[in-house]
Amino acid sequence: MSNSVSKWFAAFLALLLLYIVPAGELARRQDDLSRIVVYQAVTKFVDSVRTKGYITPTMYQDFLQELAATGNEYDVQMEHRHKKYQPEYADPADPDTFLNRYVVVYDAYYQEDLAAYLFPESDMPRDDERRVYRLTAGDLFQVRVQSLNRTPGMLIMDALTGTDSSGKAAIVFPYGGLVLNEDY
Repeated sequence: MSNSVSKWFAAFLALLLLYIVPAGELARRQDDLSRIVVYQAVTKFVDSVRTKGYITPTMYQDFLQELAATGNEYDVQMEHRHKKYQPEYADPADPDTFLNRYVVVYDAYYQEDLAAYLFPESDMPRDDERRVYRLTAGDLFQVRVQSLNRTPGMLIMDALTGTDSSGKAAIVFPYGGLVLNEDY
């Protein structure tokens, strides 16, 4: 009886070492490659926007296609903060009470605002100048990409370790900075 148990154990161990562990390693490497592709796509897109000072529908669609090449689903969130200077007054109703100083205020525009500008509900061609979203030098532009699906690497690791990572994103990458140029 103990001889048959040891044979079953040896067969299970051989199965684990020959098939499951290499499959898990392969899936982990695929996740690493996806992270690299996301890192490169996000930095290329954000740096391009920061350098040019605008976003076109073609730039955004190319960015989404690069992300889709990984085979994962992503939530992409863009944020544009436009920097403005507002004068300070002792009495806002009286312009003669100017305090000789200004306050920096940011108007924030998010994914929905930018997408509505880039892809309006009209028949405008993709290369129409009215669909170009323009930013100003000194504005802040950020993109945050987060995977929505569980990757094969996560599934295999969950099976091997007995954990549940369903609430965690495999890939999260935020990146942004100040707009450097206005290249219209």
